[in-house]
Amino acid sequence: MKRITLEEALELYKEFETPEHVIRHCKGVTMIALIIARELNRHGYSLDTDMIFGAGITHDMARVQENHWDVAADKLLELGYPEEAVLVRNHMTGIGYSPISAVREQDMIWLGDRLIKEDTYVGIDERFRYIEDKALKRGVGPEGLARIARSKGDMQRLMDGIAEVIGKTIDELIGIGTNMADLFDSEEWGEHTS
Repeated sequence: MKRITLEEALELYKEFETPEHVIRHCKGVTMIALIIARELNRHGYSLDTDMIFGAGITHDMARVQENHWDVAADKLLELGYPEEAVLVRNHMTGIGYSPISAVREQDMIWLGDRLIKEDTYVGIDERFRYIEDKALKRGVGPEGLARIARSKGDMQRLMDGIAEVIGKTIDELIGIGTNMADLFDSEEWGEHTS
């Protein structure tokens, strides 16, 4: 199966005029998702890290456009990346996390995108405080806040399951305050990301 390379992603950033801070965010999300996926794979899982790389690195490439998830997913479909397109199209929902026994690539993208602020790993509590504050400023009511709380609870259950499998929390695995874009930039990216 054909997968997205870093070079292709960099070209897509140019095409979509993706701002530098969004590129750094995409790199950070990718790095978090890959660290978790690689660790799970070391413990017997078989997550497709190349697919995770492609979806993570492109998930916000069209961020400056309305419905950026659909714009980005449509472009990925056009380029022949249907699996990555599904992950990108769904990255904003963050609802329906899998149980650890059935964890999938979409979960890795959701975790990466919801454990980071800009390009720094902040963990679940800090990130959800930010999400809730943003929602309140937009005038979201009790139902919206309840949906956010459900999403956080679902995410925490998955994170707890991951911790049981790998023997440490994701905070311990990555480290609060780690600049993920810098970590991404320090890696060598070949055709395979595992």
